Amino acid sequence: MKVTLVPSSVAADGSAPASIQHLTSYLIDDSLVIDAGCVGLLDDPEKQSQVRRAFLSHTHLDHIASLPILVENAYRANRAGITIHASEYVIACLKTNMFNWDVWPDFVALSTAETSFLRFETLEPGRSVSFEGFVVTPIEVNHVVPTLGFVIEDETSAIVVSSDTGPTEAIWERARSTKNLKAVFLEATFPAEMQRLAELSKHLTTETFAREVEKIDRSVRVIAVHIKARYHRQVVTELEAYRLANVEIGRFGVPYCF
Repeated sequence: MKVTLVPSSVAADGSAPASIQHLTSYLIDDSLVIDAGCVGLLDDPEKQSQVRRAFLSHTHLDHIASLPILVENAYRANRAGITIHASEYVIACLKTNMFNWDVWPDFVALSTAETSFLRFETLEPGRSVSFEGFVVTPIEVNHVVPTLGFVIEDETSAIVVSSDTGPTEAIWERARSTKNLKAVFLEATFPAEMQRLAELSKHLTTETFAREVEKIDRSVRVIAVHIKARYHRQVVTELEAYRLANVEIGRFGVPYCF
């Protein structure tokens, strides 16, 4: 399994992806994407056209911002368009607030049986979706809007993408029983001093991140992501001070291979 954290910014000199993350997308084996915050900004539309399925965790803008661009770039006449897997809540939001002619053309209305821009498939927590050698299982996590994390498995490996969450339980229970688990991508949104804001917005600080790592109870790589750009340096410093042997800071634009 190849997993790439899609960059959403570049270094000051433009030479390479920056470590700062503003938007969220995980590109898996080039054909599957988890969240669409920035995948539509990839500089190669042909690469975007290889994406056939998008799993969306929730409705916040940093996770769906570039979805209309992805759908447009993935579209080819006389071929089924991209399949968007999401909860009933997310699908309703997209139909009402995004694909509505006001914000973006209504790709739902423009799609036909012969040629479609997109089609929706509703996710139910705990019910796995199997396709092309993958099994993706959505698990409810603890955020301010209905949000799903994902367990993604292929024939040889598995990863967990927790998405946005405060302290949670169900996804770690599933992770502990998942065979061939290789890595967990876990948010570390705020520094410890912002615990009150983290509680209100249902995110993790560095302190609660460390507690969630303990719940995994498996010797797997834990990759810290979703670090707020303004506090990136402080969060990294605090995480490094915990000296957690299996924790690393997410890198962008360079594939992880499991």
